[in-house]
Amino acid sequence: MSDGLRIRKDGEIDFLSLGALVHRLDPGIIPFRKATECHIYVSGGEFNVAANLSNCFGLKSAIASAMSDYPIGDLIAERVLAMGVKPIYKHFKHDGVSGPNMATVYSDRGFGVRGPVVFYNRANEAAARLKPGDFDWKKIFAGGVRWVHSGGIFAALSATTAELAAEMMREAKAAGAVTSFDLNFREKLWKIHGGDTHAVETIAKIVENVDVLVGNEEDLQKGLGIPGPEVAAKSKLDPSVFFGMMDKVVKKLPHVKIVATTLREVHSTNRHSWSAVAWVDGKTYSAPTAELEVLDRVGGGDGFAAGFIYGLLNGEAPETALKLGWAHGALLTTFPGDTTMATLDQVRAFAQGGSARIQR
Repeated sequence: MSDGLRIRKDGEIDFLSLGALVHRLDPGIIPFRKATECHIYVSGGEFNVAANLSNCFGLKSAIASAMSDYPIGDLIAERVLAMGVKPIYKHFKHDGVSGPNMATVYSDRGFGVRGPVVFYNRANEAAARLKPGDFDWKKIFAGGVRWVHSGGIFAALSATTAELAAEMMREAKAAGAVTSFDLNFREKLWKIHGGDTHAVETIAKIVENVDVLVGNEEDLQKGLGIPGPEVAAKSKLDPSVFFGMMDKVVKKLPHVKIVATTLREVHSTNRHSWSAVAWVDGKTYSAPTAELEVLDRVGGGDGFAAGFIYGLLNGEAPETALKLGWAHGALLTTFPGDTTMATLDQVRAFAQGGSARIQR
């Protein structure tokens, strides 16, 4: 396969994520100001990818994260195990008053012309206290780790989380693992810690040891400080702006072998057009466009990343890996919650042009 990566064939861990674990409260289509009950989902951009790779794709995945020892932490830890993800925790004692806490995400689903509303409580978050030296990377990598991943949300939580992500990427490269980073640029989080300029400086120290980037053109511009090209996109599904930035990405980060992202045109909360694109070692690939009837859009991008990474780890051709990511991300929007309920057979069938006909 021509993707420019050197993926080891085996290891004790196929995929290791570093990130924050959170719990999401979801009142469904009811806005929070009118809600009387909620479902609880365990989430986290980095965790979602690990959970998807374990539960749907059958890989040996792990999460390095913070865990606060109180009932919400217990709930989250139980769900991590239920998804088949190996936990590697830095434990914090909860004082019963101020924390440290496991962050809460509040997210209704919206409906029709009413879009979803997402807000957070990350006050005194345990994950924000993580710092370099909290994990024994040499011990973790001793048994072999094939792929390591983190993201921009975790990096934005505090100065020390960004330093920890950079530390992990250095150790991972030294240990022979492939490294990936989902830029996942969140303006609100970075604004608290110095804004866009600081974000670019911080992320630069992480991605200097990264092989694979996930992010759209806005992520590339704001997260990496790369100006956009002089090209006008015809629609949200037009990959020309994304592909037009690749020369600048390669010039700034010549070691990066792959850049990939989803493309989404939102017609209403529950009707989206969905595609995906990838630049792989100098070549460009585009997935088909699917018309989705969306139940819950949260986690679709992480679903794409998981399927795409699985394809690469499994030795698939880049075009096939892209379609697997596209198919899994699409399927994930048909389930409630942030992590997968799909099977590998369903993903492969959809990637190969399957339909929604009843399966008997």
